[in-house]
Amino acid sequence: MATDVHRPVTPAVPTGSAVHVEGLTRSFDGRAVIDDLRLDVRPGEFVALLGRSGCGKSTLLRILAGLDRDIEGTVLVPRRKAVAFQSPRLMPWKKVWRNVLLGLPGKPERDVAERALDEVGLSHRASAWPKTLSGGEAQRASLARALVREPDLLLLDEPFGALDALTRIKAQRLVGELWQRRGCAVLLVTHDVEEAVLLADRVLVMDGGVIAYETRVDLERPRDLTDPRFAELRAELLRRLGVDDTAPSEAEKQPAA
Repeated sequence: MATDVHRPVTPAVPTGSAVHVEGLTRSFDGRAVIDDLRLDVRPGEFVALLGRSGCGKSTLLRILAGLDRDIEGTVLVPRRKAVAFQSPRLMPWKKVWRNVLLGLPGKPERDVAERALDEVGLSHRASAWPKTLSGGEAQRASLARALVREPDLLLLDEPFGALDALTRIKAQRLVGELWQRRGCAVLLVTHDVEEAVLLADRVLVMDGGVIAYETRVDLERPRDLTDPRFAELRAELLRRLGVDDTAPSEAEKQPAA
């Protein structure tokens, strides 16, 4: 698989890895936000990254995306990668379908955008202006813009953070379905422990500029928030994040049938 290589240059991603990071350090004003970090993500694996605000999660994602190259260490990622941020970042002067094609090489036709929009259930809004979209629709347009690049690695930086609770649930389901259909590796940065356990094969906790804890999520899909094993994983991750697990989960908030 072709790769982008950030310093220093090494031959290729190790066999069995979609992402290989070794000895990664990123400093700001002499302070290391990421400090000698190591990370591997397997092809087709869905990994969620948790951590307190300011721990370096989004910095790591930006480095993997190739948006921050002022680093030390080795970062190997697929050439075909795409990013979706919390803000959809749609150009207001371009219609939705043109936003989906933004940045693609050559002159792709509208039907390329429409296929991606259809995959996220937004083909009926292809000719709309971004300002007319709801928050959920705008985020789906952002996902379509990522998917149209046929990525081997999809990087998601808190893409559901600005959505209301019901729209967020729908967006989570959509991302899970797209991942299973596409089979690409996914790295999701999130503050939501429940979201991480719901979607990921493996959950990482970042602290002190490194991956301080990781656990596999060996639960059947689709996952049941009321499953005691789900609750155990959620509680352990909250503990690792230094949070007292006394707040009710989304499942516990739902009224009894």
